[in-house]
Amino acid sequence: LVSDRNNVSLQNLKNADLILPSRLGSNPPPTSEVTSKVMRANRGRNTGPEIKVRKALWSAGIRGYRLHWRNVPGRPDIAFPGLRLAIFVLGCYWHRCERCNLPVPKSNTEFWIRKFELNQERDQRKRAELEDMGWDVLDLWECDIKDSLDECVRLVGDMHNRLISNREA
Repeated sequence: LVSDRNNVSLQNLKNADLILPSRLGSNPPPTSEVTSKVMRANRGRNTGPEIKVRKALWSAGIRGYRLHWRNVPGRPDIAFPGLRLAIFVLGCYWHRCERCNLPVPKSNTEFWIRKFELNQERDQRKRAELEDMGWDVLDLWECDIKDSLDECVRLVGDMHNRLISNREA
């Protein structure tokens, strides 16, 4: 959110009474040791679906990507900087896949609803920032990867090839 390019400072954002994603507050205490263990096991990077996509892209001959590239908003899971193509591998639970429609936890419901809302707002904001910078953005959902990995790879390959063709034209 803080950008030297737009002369926006953190202080200006605070003064504007904007709710920043970090304003969720502290996490509620876990309801059980099992819950705590499950939550600790969740990763932000190199998730199972992400690794599946990367292996499939490599097998399909689609290479030259960067992982979690820091030089653009949102640190895409897979980025092709030369083509300005960003790919996000989205977990259905954390990013609230409409197709899966997974339930909200029964304990600390208000916290989780707000957490998921902030995740979705951040996803939309990062997508918009990338698109404003001239990037193409592709979201691959965990359920789509699980159900039809080949189709996901085809989508990436088609977009990859289209961008290469546009660059060469």
